[in-house]
Order: sequence, then C-alpha cells, then structure tokens
Amino acid sequence: MEYNARHDSLTRLLNRRWVEAQISAAMQEGRPGVMIMLDIDWFKQINDKLGHIAGDETLKKFAMFLKEQFEPYGAVGRVGGDEFAVMIEEEMSQEALEEEMKQFFQNISGIQKEVTVSCSIGVYRFKYPKTIKELLTKTDEILYEAKANGRGCFVIR
Repeated sequence: MEYNARHDSLTRLLNRRWVEAQISAAMQEGRPGVMIMLDIDWFKQINDKLGHIAGDETLKKFAMFLKEQFEPYGAVGRVGGDEFAVMIEEEMSQEALEEEMKQFFQNISGIQKEVTVSCSIGVYRFKYPKTIKELLTKTDEILYEAKANGRGCFVIR
C-alpha cells in the first residue's frame, strides 16, 4: 500500500506528491540542484493515431528510459498526463547536462514503431529557491520555451 501511495500506477515512477516531497527535502537542506520537466511532444496524436493502449505503452517506455538514465542522480516522477519531472540532487556542468539530454533523445526516438517519439525539455539549474512553487514555475517556463522553439529540443537555464 505504501508503494502504491508513492508511485504512479501506470509508469511505476514517483507520483507528483512524492516528487514534490523530494524537491522539498533538497530545498530544506539548501542544496543546489537541477530540476527537469519533460513533456512528450504531440502525445494526443499518438493516442488518436495508434490508440490509448499504444499511448499507455509509450508512457511506460518513456518512463523506463527516464528512470534508467536519471534515477542514479535523484528523483524521477510522472507529474501528470504526459509530463514528467526529474530532480537531480547534485550540481552538473552544462556539458554533462547537454550530453544527458542528447542521450535521452536518442533513447526515446524509437520507442514506437509507427511514430517517432520526441519530447520538449526544460532544465533549470538552481541554487536555493524560495519555494517549491517558484522552482516548478521557473522550470515550467523553461519547458514552454523549449516548446516555443519547435519542440523536440531542450532549454537549459
């Protein structure tokens, strides 16, 4: 029961509440880190074209690659729908972040045979934000900047 309370039932990643708890713990300790928000591009079209079962499979595979790549660095979760979050609890160089993002794009591109899967990614390198809301709002703004840049890309601030 405890596991189910902390995890998303479809992807088995942390759910939104537990992602926010991880963020809160890092902030209370005053650690710098990296917040990443990811959104699958054109996910509705995947559901519409291939059906909801294929959409669910896309979410599961996306989550699997996300967990494999980023869980060693911190918390990985599904915050809702086709939006995911990663809380990296250590400082990473710009170059290291860019390499991780490129690798992730490479990993997810072939998770559906019928369509190429891509995502938009907002990456916020922070030091001691005032509130969870501030951190999530800033990261979300960066994610929408990536979407405005044409999707299928990442923006790091």
